[in-house]
Amino acid sequence: MVTGSAFPASQTRTGAGAATTGGGSSSGGDAGTLPPGSLLAEFEITRAIGQGGFGVVYEAWDHTLERVVAIKEYLPTSLATRTGDGTIAPLSARHRETFDLGMRSFINEARLLAQFDHPSLLKVYRFWQERGTTYMVMPFYRGDTLRQALADIPAGVDEGWLLRVMDGVSQALAVMHAANCFHRDIAPDNILLLEGSGRPVVLDFGAARRVISDKTQAITVILKPGYAPVEQYAEMPDMKQGPWTDVYALAAVMHVAICGRSPPPSVARILSDSYVPLAGNAQLLQRYSRGLLAAVDAGLAVRPEGRPQSMAEFRQQLGLDEAVAAAPAARGAADASAAPAAARLPAAGRTQPPRASPAAAPGTPGRSLRGPVIGSVAVLAIAAGAALWWTSRGDRSAPPPAVAQAPVADAPAVALVAPVAAPPAPPPRAAPKTPLDSLQALSAGAAPGFDVTATPRKPEVAIGKDKLAFDVRSNRDGYVYVFLLASGGELFQLFPNLLDRHNRITAGSTLALPRASWPMEAGGPPGTNHFAVVVSERERDFSDAGMKNEGVFPQFPAAGLASLEAANPGPAATVLLGRPVCPQSAGCADAYGVGSFKIVEK
Repeated sequence: MVTGSAFPASQTRTGAGAATTGGGSSSGGDAGTLPPGSLLAEFEITRAIGQGGFGVVYEAWDHTLERVVAIKEYLPTSLATRTGDGTIAPLSARHRETFDLGMRSFINEARLLAQFDHPSLLKVYRFWQERGTTYMVMPFYRGDTLRQALADIPAGVDEGWLLRVMDGVSQALAVMHAANCFHRDIAPDNILLLEGSGRPVVLDFGAARRVISDKTQAITVILKPGYAPVEQYAEMPDMKQGPWTDVYALAAVMHVAICGRSPPPSVARILSDSYVPLAGNAQLLQRYSRGLLAAVDAGLAVRPEGRPQSMAEFRQQLGLDEAVAAAPAARGAADASAAPAAARLPAAGRTQPPRASPAAAPGTPGRSLRGPVIGSVAVLAIAAGAALWWTSRGDRSAPPPAVAQAPVADAPAVALVAPVAAPPAPPPRAAPKTPLDSLQALSAGAAPGFDVTATPRKPEVAIGKDKLAFDVRSNRDGYVYVFLLASGGELFQLFPNLLDRHNRITAGSTLALPRASWPMEAGGPPGTNHFAVVVSERERDFSDAGMKNEGVFPQFPAAGLASLEAANPGPAATVLLGRPVCPQSAGCADAYGVGSFKIVEK
């Protein structure tokens, strides 16, 4: 789901993907979007490419200048709707004040962006009010998000390439800070690498989203766990927001690029700091300079006063001004444009991050899966006096662009030898399980007579409007584990999680989830969400399941899960369950029951 983003993920695909993706919205008129052919001033809507709870982004044709542009429409679906004549009207008189407040913020954001002139900042060509709402016109950018680029390089990126990306982003943020404007939502999916040049562009300001959330949910900002510093959860007199807030988020982005995972959530670190400094990691020091790692560590200080206080200070600690100029020669790094052909070429015109030195590959942590923290729901979680929102990634259903196979120019010659008897063919290996296979396999090992039922309150929900909720019943006492295969393809342990660790259920009782303190709103993308609810007589250990604890909801990397499943043959094999925690002095019976259900988001 796109919540107030400058561009949805569906627009940030390489090559032809930028002109062909967009999912069901492209047909026009769905979920209140303007149909193709609609005219807005001199612009003609060609398709809707993304819709979130606070706005819609369209691809459009500029008849005056004869070019493709992107148009962002202010349409907060929780406050307003489109009427029969195409105008936007608040749902009721009591929604008018908040709707108008959000629209004024939307206009102020457009005015601010229109004043900025930096190649790595989103440009606004013009904005105007019409049909009861506001529109802003922007370039139709083509490229990959930084999240997508990093996911394509599992061995890690080169330091010189990373510094060149951070140079553009940090300069853009410094320009914003000079105007006393803070982004407050820097993350890998909010940095676009333009097709061809690889130049970064900072996206997703979402000012209207923040203002509306302040008004309706009493929160200061919609947060991404791992990237949001502690002062964004609840601003206190000794922890104000400022340039250091964006410094933390940018350092977290670099942390992901360097070691494949985001740092622990800051709200958890303030209680018990589990962060491991990068500058003390001997393996990372083989690939990256100590100065770079130390700068990232400094940027990730939990308390604001411990970080660089300005983007200029952070750039100085990174050595950016001198490092960027010398980066192509440093540590033998090759520029992306001069990199040798790979077996799988990037899409036409795309600048791909150079890989790290092969000597550093062993033991390198795997990259995070593409997408935001959770693919199906936007979660409002009360934590440290503030709510958290998690939004899903955009549509991933479109097939990737075609790729070419590059000849291997330096392949060694093959010697001619006498024919020998071919060895017997190995037995065929079973195909690795898909995440859905893993969910369905849970019930194969359930104990007879261990009955668990899980029932959704609404089997079909409207994106951005309805809440996701379900009830669990069990005929035995036990510990509850809820797994979610989201409509976007991500696999999560939804419960227990960082915010709600209590997962006991009593025989014959009903457990309503999620708790009232963290309701879940349907966040898209459209599709089916598969849930599996396990009630186990013992608590379970997931340390061998490859689960990543980077946010509120632990996530199972699909590729690693498939490998683990393939290594555990048997009809009931699934690593999703982890293993039961048993006393050393006692036997370890492993009885559990399973219930399942689906929720379709539309």
